[in-house]
Amino acid sequence: MTADNRLRQRTRAAGQPGRAGKTPRPPGGSRRPPASTAPTEGVRKLYEQARRAWDRPLTAYYLILGGSLLITLLGLVMVFSSSQIQALRYDLPATYYFRKQLVAAALGTVLLLIASRMPLKLLRALSYPMLAVSLVLLLLVQIPGVGVEVNGSTNWIKVGGPFLLQPSEFAKLAMLLWGADLLARKGDRGLLTQWKHLLVPLVPGVLVVCALVMAGGDMGTVMILVGILFGLLWLAGAPVRLFVSALAVTAVTGAAFILTSPHRMSRLACLGATEPGVNDQCWQALHGIYALASGGWFGSGLGASVEKWGELPEPHTDFIFAITGEELGLAGTLSVLTLFAALGYAGIRVAGRTEDPFVRYAAGGVTAWIMTQVIINIGAVLGLLPIAGVPLPLFSYGGSALLPTMFAIGLLIAFARNDPAARAALAMRQPGVRRTLAGVRRKTMRRSVRRRPSGER
Repeated sequence: MTADNRLRQRTRAAGQPGRAGKTPRPPGGSRRPPASTAPTEGVRKLYEQARRAWDRPLTAYYLILGGSLLITLLGLVMVFSSSQIQALRYDLPATYYFRKQLVAAALGTVLLLIASRMPLKLLRALSYPMLAVSLVLLLLVQIPGVGVEVNGSTNWIKVGGPFLLQPSEFAKLAMLLWGADLLARKGDRGLLTQWKHLLVPLVPGVLVVCALVMAGGDMGTVMILVGILFGLLWLAGAPVRLFVSALAVTAVTGAAFILTSPHRMSRLACLGATEPGVNDQCWQALHGIYALASGGWFGSGLGASVEKWGELPEPHTDFIFAITGEELGLAGTLSVLTLFAALGYAGIRVAGRTEDPFVRYAAGGVTAWIMTQVIINIGAVLGLLPIAGVPLPLFSYGGSALLPTMFAIGLLIAFARNDPAARAALAMRQPGVRRTLAGVRRKTMRRSVRRRPSGER
């Protein structure tokens, strides 16, 4: 062995580079990074993949379609579970409420498909007749013998047999579409920069609808209508001082309605209640908390609720979320909240990415409607807000609430699908388009191969 070779071996043994430009390998010959950085790289890679998937053009489309479908299906299951004892108490078949909700879901699916394919021009043209019909129905409710009182509110019309119609639920949709079309028309003319055109006739029209609904004693629906109005004004670019003034007026008006009604005052007094109170006025709020607390992490099991056996009033409508917590536990309630959060995010995304003013106002109004109703219902079940008699959208029992909500979901699906990027992505998934693009790629590759003078591939 020469002297140069012996010198090279010694330098390698000492951990120094044996050749110019090369570094020694770690023990075992591996070039992997240190173990401390491997988990970080993995988390970063997963985050990048999730972010790319979240930013895809069809994300909002699939969130709205999948989220609303899952909420409706889970709602049918919970209506079936929570309403059986209630039906038997009234000498009705155990599946009575479930069958009615299933029929409403089937009709709502038809409305969803119609809304998802309806042209915008037709939708905007129908907004004014829909509002007129809603106002007529709200007036009919106030006629003695026509309006039907349910749970202290006269907001129902009997349409035949066991079916009742609540015009105020359809008035939400009609008012929303009318307001979106009105603001879009004024925006095209450049009039929304003037506060008079921003408020008139939108605010007076909403106040008329609220007055007719409030005449029947349904303050919960009025709160949702006000939430829709604020959502439309926000999207229209109303100044902050206008919102502060509107909130102040709304708060004073709401306080006046609450202070002048002993029934509403009793509900307000039940916030954070730990005892049923005088005349059991906090019975429902207290047992809603009991249902949630007894569910634990994974619940007592589907159909195994104790509170639905007469302890908790309205277990299949206003307090179905409490029964969900009792039977499915924290895991079930968090799943429902996650689905609603995904639906709300998708609606905001559709409203924020569109260039059509009407689509922006309509999508934002629908999102404000659903999210406001979710907050009011779940806040009441958790004891954070007064009980307002508002159902959980797509989830609670009630055909009058389910039908217009599913129509509104169909509009969100149409808006999400008609986004230019989403439309292009959907077109790419059609088989004919894929075959055409594949053929174009093959032809392009052949031409590029022929142009090579060397003949090498």
